[in-house]
Amino acid sequence: MTKPSDSEFERLRSIMQQLRNPDGGCPWDLEQTFETIAPYTIEEAYEVADAIERGDFVDLKDELGDLLLQVVFHSQIAQDSGLFDVEDVARSINDKMVRRHPHVFGDDEERDADTQTEAWEAIKARERTAKGTVTDDTSALAGVAKALPALMRAEKIQKRAARTGFDWTEPRDILMKLDEECDEVREAIDSGDLDAIEDEIGDLLFVAANLARRFKLDPEIALRRSNAKFERRFRTMEELAAAQGQSFNELSLDDQGDLWDEVKRLEKG
Repeated sequence: MTKPSDSEFERLRSIMQQLRNPDGGCPWDLEQTFETIAPYTIEEAYEVADAIERGDFVDLKDELGDLLLQVVFHSQIAQDSGLFDVEDVARSINDKMVRRHPHVFGDDEERDADTQTEAWEAIKARERTAKGTVTDDTSALAGVAKALPALMRAEKIQKRAARTGFDWTEPRDILMKLDEECDEVREAIDSGDLDAIEDEIGDLLFVAANLARRFKLDPEIALRRSNAKFERRFRTMEELAAAQGQSFNELSLDDQGDLWDEVKRLEKG
Protein backbone atom coordinates (compact mmCIF):
# COMPACT_ATOMS: atom_id res chain seq x y z
CA MET A 1 0.00 0.00 0.00
CA THR A 2 1.17 3.54 -0.70
CA LYS A 3 1.71 5.82 2.28
CA PRO A 4 -0.52 8.85 2.95
CA SER A 5 1.04 12.05 1.62
CA ASP A 6 0.53 15.78 1.66
CA SER A 7 -0.94 15.91 -1.84
CA GLU A 8 -2.45 13.70 -4.50
CA PHE A 9 0.53 14.49 -6.73
CA GLU A 10 2.92 13.14 -4.09
CA ARG A 11 0.67 10.07 -3.81
CA LEU A 12 0.94 9.55 -7.57
CA ARG A 13 4.70 9.90 -7.37
CA SER A 14 4.81 7.37 -4.53
CA ILE A 15 2.64 4.93 -6.52
CA MET A 16 4.97 5.15 -9.51
CA GLN A 17 8.03 4.65 -7.31
CA GLN A 18 6.43 1.53 -5.88
CA LEU A 19 5.50 0.21 -9.34
CA ARG A 20 9.12 0.69 -10.47
CA ASN A 21 10.63 -0.78 -7.30
CA PRO A 22 12.72 -3.87 -8.23
CA ASP A 23 11.69 -5.34 -4.88
CA GLY A 24 8.00 -6.15 -5.30
CA GLY A 25 7.17 -3.74 -8.11
CA CYS A 26 5.17 -4.43 -11.26
CA PRO A 27 7.12 -6.50 -13.86
CA TRP A 28 5.52 -4.61 -16.77
CA ASP A 29 6.32 -1.16 -15.34
CA LEU A 30 9.85 -2.24 -14.50
CA GLU A 31 10.69 -3.26 -18.07
CA GLN A 32 9.46 -0.01 -19.65
CA THR A 33 11.84 2.54 -21.17
CA PHE A 34 11.51 6.06 -22.58
CA GLU A 35 11.12 4.52 -26.03
CA THR A 36 8.39 2.03 -25.09
CA ILE A 37 6.37 4.62 -23.15
CA ALA A 38 6.61 7.41 -25.77
CA PRO A 39 3.75 6.08 -27.98
CA TYR A 40 1.44 6.02 -24.93
CA THR A 41 2.40 9.61 -24.13
CA ILE A 42 1.41 10.73 -27.62
CA GLU A 43 -1.82 8.73 -27.47
CA GLU A 44 -2.79 10.27 -24.13
CA ALA A 45 -2.21 13.79 -25.46
CA TYR A 46 -4.60 13.08 -28.33
CA GLU A 47 -7.17 11.66 -25.93
CA VAL A 48 -7.01 14.92 -23.97
CA ALA A 49 -7.67 16.83 -27.20
CA ASP A 50 -10.55 14.47 -28.03
CA ALA A 51 -12.23 15.04 -24.65
CA ILE A 52 -11.95 18.80 -25.12
CA GLU A 53 -13.40 18.58 -28.62
CA ARG A 54 -16.35 16.52 -27.32
CA GLY A 55 -16.90 18.94 -24.44
CA ASP A 56 -16.74 16.01 -21.99
CA PHE A 57 -15.11 17.58 -18.95
CA VAL A 58 -15.55 14.54 -16.72
CA ASP A 59 -13.58 12.57 -19.30
CA LEU A 60 -11.12 15.47 -19.63
CA LYS A 61 -10.29 15.17 -15.92
CA ASP A 62 -9.50 11.47 -16.38
CA GLU A 63 -7.50 12.01 -19.57
CA LEU A 64 -5.44 14.78 -17.97
CA GLY A 65 -4.70 12.32 -15.17
CA ASP A 66 -3.52 9.76 -17.71
CA LEU A 67 -1.30 12.40 -19.32
CA LEU A 68 0.09 13.44 -15.94
CA LEU A 69 0.91 9.79 -15.28
CA GLN A 70 3.03 9.79 -18.42
CA VAL A 71 5.09 12.73 -17.10
CA VAL A 72 5.60 11.00 -13.75
CA PHE A 73 6.42 7.69 -15.48
CA HIS A 74 9.10 9.24 -17.71
CA SER A 75 10.49 11.14 -14.74
CA GLN A 76 10.70 7.97 -12.65
CA ILE A 77 12.53 6.13 -15.44
CA ALA A 78 14.96 9.05 -15.55
CA GLN A 79 15.38 9.02 -11.77
CA ASP A 80 16.07 5.28 -11.83
CA SER A 81 18.79 5.97 -14.41
CA GLY A 82 20.31 8.81 -12.38
CA LEU A 83 19.38 11.47 -14.96
CA PHE A 84 16.79 13.70 -13.27
CA ASP A 85 13.56 13.44 -11.30
CA VAL A 86 10.09 14.96 -11.44
CA GLU A 87 11.20 17.87 -9.21
CA ASP A 88 13.79 18.75 -11.85
CA VAL A 89 11.08 18.59 -14.51
CA ALA A 90 8.83 20.94 -12.52
CA ARG A 91 11.74 23.29 -11.81
CA SER A 92 12.66 23.38 -15.50
CA ILE A 93 9.17 24.36 -16.66
CA ASN A 94 8.74 26.86 -13.81
CA ASP A 95 11.96 28.62 -14.75
CA LYS A 96 11.04 28.52 -18.43
CA MET A 97 7.59 30.05 -17.93
CA VAL A 98 9.01 32.90 -15.85
CA ARG A 99 11.81 33.45 -18.37
CA ARG A 100 9.39 33.50 -21.32
CA HIS A 101 6.97 35.97 -19.67
CA PRO A 102 9.14 38.95 -18.74
CA HIS A 103 6.10 41.21 -19.24
CA VAL A 104 4.42 39.39 -16.34
CA PHE A 105 7.31 38.40 -14.07
CA GLY A 106 9.83 41.05 -15.10
CA ASP A 107 10.03 44.68 -16.17
CA ASP A 108 9.05 44.39 -19.85
CA GLU A 109 6.08 46.39 -21.07
CA GLU A 110 2.65 44.81 -21.45
CA ARG A 111 2.07 42.96 -24.73
CA ASP A 112 -0.89 41.92 -26.82
CA ALA A 113 -1.23 38.28 -27.90
CA ASP A 114 0.45 38.74 -31.31
CA THR A 115 3.41 40.64 -29.86
CA GLN A 116 3.77 38.03 -27.14
CA THR A 117 3.88 35.24 -29.73
CA GLU A 118 6.72 36.98 -31.57
CA ALA A 119 8.60 37.60 -28.32
CA TRP A 120 8.05 33.97 -27.28
CA GLU A 121 9.71 32.70 -30.45
CA ALA A 122 12.61 35.13 -30.02
CA ILE A 123 13.16 33.93 -26.45
CA LYS A 124 13.01 30.29 -27.59
CA ALA A 125 15.63 31.04 -30.25
CA ARG A 126 17.93 32.55 -27.60
CA GLU A 127 17.38 29.50 -25.40
CA ARG A 128 18.36 27.16 -28.23
CA THR A 129 21.49 29.21 -28.83
CA ALA A 130 22.35 29.18 -25.12
CA LYS A 131 21.99 25.37 -25.04
CA GLY A 132 24.18 25.06 -28.10
CA THR A 133 21.47 23.24 -30.04
CA VAL A 134 21.78 25.48 -33.11
CA THR A 135 25.53 25.79 -33.40
CA ASP A 136 25.53 24.38 -36.90
CA ASP A 137 21.94 25.22 -37.82
CA THR A 138 21.13 28.90 -38.06
CA SER A 139 18.07 28.41 -40.24
CA ALA A 140 14.79 30.13 -39.36
CA LEU A 141 13.35 26.60 -39.35
CA ALA A 142 15.77 25.25 -36.75
CA GLY A 143 14.26 23.47 -33.77
CA VAL A 144 10.89 22.45 -35.24
CA ALA A 145 10.49 18.88 -33.97
CA LYS A 146 10.49 16.30 -36.74
CA ALA A 147 8.27 13.93 -34.75
CA LEU A 148 5.27 16.27 -34.82
CA PRO A 149 2.18 15.18 -36.80
CA ALA A 150 2.79 16.18 -40.41
CA LEU A 151 0.04 18.82 -40.67
CA MET A 152 1.07 20.39 -37.38
CA ARG A 153 4.71 20.49 -38.46
CA ALA A 154 3.71 22.01 -41.82
CA GLU A 155 1.96 24.86 -40.01
CA LYS A 156 4.93 25.46 -37.71
CA ILE A 157 7.58 25.59 -40.43
CA GLN A 158 5.31 27.82 -42.54
CA LYS A 159 5.01 30.22 -39.59
CA ARG A 160 8.78 30.26 -39.21
CA ALA A 161 9.24 30.93 -42.93
CA ALA A 162 6.62 33.69 -42.83
CA ARG A 163 8.64 35.59 -40.23
CA THR A 164 11.37 36.02 -42.84
CA GLY A 165 8.83 37.50 -45.26
CA PHE A 166 8.53 34.31 -47.34
CA ASP A 167 4.75 34.05 -47.40
CA TRP A 168 1.70 34.69 -49.56
CA THR A 169 -0.02 37.97 -48.89
CA GLU A 170 -3.54 37.10 -50.07
CA PRO A 171 -5.72 33.99 -49.61
CA ARG A 172 -6.56 34.02 -53.33
CA ASP A 173 -2.88 33.46 -54.10
CA ILE A 174 -2.96 30.31 -51.97
CA LEU A 175 -6.14 29.17 -53.73
CA MET A 176 -4.40 29.63 -57.08
CA LYS A 177 -1.51 27.52 -55.77
CA LEU A 178 -4.02 24.85 -54.67
CA ASP A 179 -5.40 24.75 -58.22
CA GLU A 180 -1.85 24.40 -59.53
CA GLU A 181 -1.11 21.55 -57.14
CA CYS A 182 -4.36 19.77 -58.14
CA ASP A 183 -3.24 19.96 -61.77
CA GLU A 184 0.11 18.47 -60.82
CA VAL A 185 -1.61 15.64 -58.93
CA ARG A 186 -3.64 14.89 -62.08
CA GLU A 187 -0.46 14.84 -64.18
CA ALA A 188 1.22 12.49 -61.70
CA ILE A 189 -1.79 10.16 -61.75
CA ASP A 190 -1.73 10.14 -65.55
CA SER A 191 1.94 9.20 -65.43
CA GLY A 192 1.23 6.23 -63.16
CA ASP A 193 4.33 7.07 -61.08
CA LEU A 194 3.38 6.29 -57.47
CA ASP A 195 6.35 8.21 -56.06
CA ALA A 196 5.32 11.30 -58.03
CA ILE A 197 1.70 10.89 -56.95
CA GLU A 198 2.74 10.72 -53.30
CA ASP A 199 4.98 13.76 -53.74
CA GLU A 200 2.26 15.86 -55.37
CA ILE A 201 -0.41 14.87 -52.85
CA GLY A 202 2.03 15.95 -50.13
CA ASP A 203 2.43 19.32 -51.85
CA LEU A 204 -1.35 19.66 -52.04
CA LEU A 205 -1.73 18.99 -48.31
CA PHE A 206 1.11 21.40 -47.51
CA VAL A 207 -0.61 24.23 -49.41
CA ALA A 208 -3.96 23.36 -47.77
CA ALA A 209 -2.27 23.71 -44.37
CA ASN A 210 -1.00 27.12 -45.47
CA LEU A 211 -4.53 28.21 -46.37
CA ALA A 212 -5.73 27.25 -42.88
CA ARG A 213 -2.83 29.16 -41.32
CA ARG A 214 -3.73 32.25 -43.35
CA PHE A 215 -7.02 32.41 -41.42
CA LYS A 216 -5.28 31.56 -38.11
CA LEU A 217 -6.89 28.12 -38.12
CA ASP A 218 -5.18 24.93 -37.02
CA PRO A 219 -5.11 22.48 -39.98
CA GLU A 220 -4.90 19.54 -37.57
CA ILE A 221 -8.13 20.65 -35.87
CA ALA A 222 -9.77 21.34 -39.23
CA LEU A 223 -8.98 17.80 -40.38
CA ARG A 224 -10.20 16.31 -37.10
CA ARG A 225 -13.50 18.13 -37.63
CA SER A 226 -13.76 16.71 -41.12
CA ASN A 227 -12.96 13.23 -39.81
CA ALA A 228 -15.70 13.56 -37.19
CA LYS A 229 -18.17 14.87 -39.78
CA PHE A 230 -17.45 12.02 -42.18
CA GLU A 231 -17.77 9.43 -39.40
CA ARG A 232 -21.08 10.95 -38.23
CA ARG A 233 -22.52 10.97 -41.74
CA PHE A 234 -21.27 7.47 -42.57
CA ARG A 235 -22.78 5.99 -39.41
CA THR A 236 -26.07 7.74 -40.19
CA MET A 237 -26.04 6.22 -43.69
CA GLU A 238 -25.59 2.77 -42.17
CA GLU A 239 -28.50 3.42 -39.80
CA LEU A 240 -30.77 4.64 -42.62
CA ALA A 241 -29.95 1.58 -44.69
CA ALA A 242 -30.65 -0.71 -41.73
CA ALA A 243 -33.97 1.08 -41.09
CA GLN A 244 -34.92 0.23 -44.70
CA GLY A 245 -34.01 -3.42 -44.13
CA GLN A 246 -30.84 -3.13 -46.23
CA SER A 247 -27.16 -3.81 -45.62
CA PHE A 248 -25.20 -0.68 -46.47
CA ASN A 249 -22.21 -2.55 -47.93
CA GLU A 250 -24.50 -4.41 -50.33
CA LEU A 251 -25.94 -1.22 -51.85
CA SER A 252 -24.68 0.07 -55.19
CA LEU A 253 -22.41 3.10 -55.16
CA ASP A 254 -25.27 5.20 -56.61
CA ASP A 255 -27.61 4.10 -53.81
CA GLN A 256 -24.92 4.83 -51.22
CA GLY A 257 -24.48 8.26 -52.80
CA ASP A 258 -28.22 8.88 -52.51
CA LEU A 259 -28.04 8.06 -48.81
CA TRP A 260 -25.10 10.46 -48.42
CA ASP A 261 -27.16 13.25 -50.01
CA GLU A 262 -30.08 12.39 -47.74
CA VAL A 263 -27.88 12.60 -44.65
CA LYS A 264 -26.63 16.02 -45.73
CA ARG A 265 -30.24 17.18 -46.25
CA LEU A 266 -31.18 15.90 -42.79
CA GLU A 267 -28.27 17.83 -41.23
CA LYS A 268 -29.29 21.03 -42.96
CA GLY A 269 -32.92 20.53 -41.99
